Amino acid sequence: MPEIMSTHRSFDRLPTDQDLGRLQFTTLLYYLQCTNPDNGLVRDKTEPNAPASIAAIGMALATIPVVVERGVIIRELAAKITCKRIRFLMECPQGPEPDASGHKGFFYHFLDIETGRRAWQCELSTIDSAFLFAGALTAATYFDGDTSDETEIRQLATALYERADWGWACDGGLTLTHGWHPESGFIPYRWRGYDEGLLLYILGLGSPTHPLPPESYAAYSASYEWRNIYGRELLYSGPLFTHQLSHMWVDFRGIRDEFMRQHNSDYFENSRRASFVQQEYAIRNPMHFVGYGEYCWGFTACDGPAWGKRTINGVDHEFFDYIARGAPFGPDDGTVAPWVVVASLPFAPEIVLPTVLNFARMKLGMTRLYGFKPSFNQTYAVENSPSGWWVSPYHFGIDQGPVVLMIENYRTGFLWNIMRRCKPLVIGLRRAGFSGGWL
Repeated sequence: MPEIMSTHRSFDRLPTDQDLGRLQFTTLLYYLQCTNPDNGLVRDKTEPNAPASIAAIGMALATIPVVVERGVIIRELAAKITCKRIRFLMECPQGPEPDASGHKGFFYHFLDIETGRRAWQCELSTIDSAFLFAGALTAATYFDGDTSDETEIRQLATALYERADWGWACDGGLTLTHGWHPESGFIPYRWRGYDEGLLLYILGLGSPTHPLPPESYAAYSASYEWRNIYGRELLYSGPLFTHQLSHMWVDFRGIRDEFMRQHNSDYFENSRRASFVQQEYAIRNPMHFVGYGEYCWGFTACDGPAWGKRTINGVDHEFFDYIARGAPFGPDDGTVAPWVVVASLPFAPEIVLPTVLNFARMKLGMTRLYGFKPSFNQTYAVENSPSGWWVSPYHFGIDQGPVVLMIENYRTGFLWNIMRRCKPLVIGLRRAGFSGGWL
């Protein structure tokens, strides 16, 4: 892939605002180039035959205000692109048929990028649908003009969000299920205990048509785990992305639910502590993986080298493909994800920026098309690899959004400021018991 001009090719200093802007630009190009121009569906990853990802579509929608405000495309064109994308989604067939695009207002995790219908036999995904709804609501809040396109965006995005039947997705319980299959019914797992599902409940509680009952949030948070790890007290969740994805849209600084009031903290501070825990785990490196250290960390759901075991220097190691890695309790196979470090920029810039510098020096693609490679593993040797170790051959749509949006939130707070005006989000936060700060 062609290299895009870097602002400091020697990488001899910490990234500046201009450098972060360059990384943001190269990363968001994914959503402009890995998209079907006829319907706006975004490919899950750069593998040529990959289907569209409903979560990636939501993140692409959320980045459009950034694209406009940063001068990449003009507002009028952005509105037309947005309108076409949401209109297509609204026209996609909903129903119990196995080849529909969704059911009860929710969407299947993966869609055929040409037809918009269910790909493979994937699940109807509540969490991935939530990322789509959040992106649509971002567009509806940002495009507040009186042109025909901007008016239609608000109408379509509102309808897309409001037709989701959150009560149905609970399958008779208080907590939301992970999803549903037309062949076998509801998935037997539920969203409870701290994770990226925080956004899911906020959106479900904020719905004016089929809202979750207030008791659902208490049921979700009832199994929260407050722990002391490396001398830092925090609400625990192992994969770092779980501490970030809801924060792409919600400014949690100074607002607290009942759990955080009891612990005199908030979710923003919690994500800061989680970032430091990840760094400390890498410094301690209990499993002796190659490369881990003060400026090489970032353990999350990401691509990995392979499923299987290898004996390295007399030690047996188990390796994974795509899996949710976490720290400090694993799973861990030596795989590090640069994108998830960048997404912690608003929380802990003092450890993120030098880590970004280290990744840049490792030639992991900071200045190349689509930005950093999503993951790498220095313990897993690969013949004929330029580095000698495994680097993911793909970029993933759901990894690009956190980089673009969290860089912007770090630089200007732009997405947070937009979503403070999003009525369903504000209502959902209040129904969940959040108060204080800007709320």
